Amino acid sequence: MGKVTNPKPVQYFTSILFKDEGPLQYTLAELKHVIGAIQENAGPMPFSHTSYYEEEMGKNLSRYFVLFAPLLERGLLPEIKLKTNTMEEVLSVGGKRTVNIDPGCISLENIILATTKGYTHRIYLAKGIFADLTLIYNNGGFRPLMWTYPDYKEEKIISLFNRWRNQYKQVLR
Repeated sequence: MGKVTNPKPVQYFTSILFKDEGPLQYTLAELKHVIGAIQENAGPMPFSHTSYYEEEMGKNLSRYFVLFAPLLERGLLPEIKLKTNTMEEVLSVGGKRTVNIDPGCISLENIILATTKGYTHRIYLAKGIFADLTLIYNNGGFRPLMWTYPDYKEEKIISLFNRWRNQYKQVLR
């Protein structure tokens, strides 16, 4: 029988889709209260991989990745996702979101995103939140899977997460 142990803490990040700077700045300020100090950010960068959000949020969306400094328990992902969903609601105008906030976590093994939508490769966590296994670490770097979102398959995004993983690994030591 295996011994039950606590896994190593993870480093949280968010991906924020937005059109206007105002909601982005509010989101960044609020995320500090939800997750902790911001260690680094990447962006804004154009988001053009899908038209899925256009009807609700408009065209010419940008993405901003934010890495948070504190290492936290893995089990906090559902709570964080619920809080980011509330932030999206608060910033909505006429029932339409002005930001889309996707929290996730970096471990030595993988990148996990939180989602409210179940699917074959998503594992239920708690409180209506699922874990989306987005990237796995193999042969010296993160690798996409057949269901990985197209933008997370891009070399510049994978490079960002590889760099953030290396920083995370140093903090664990």
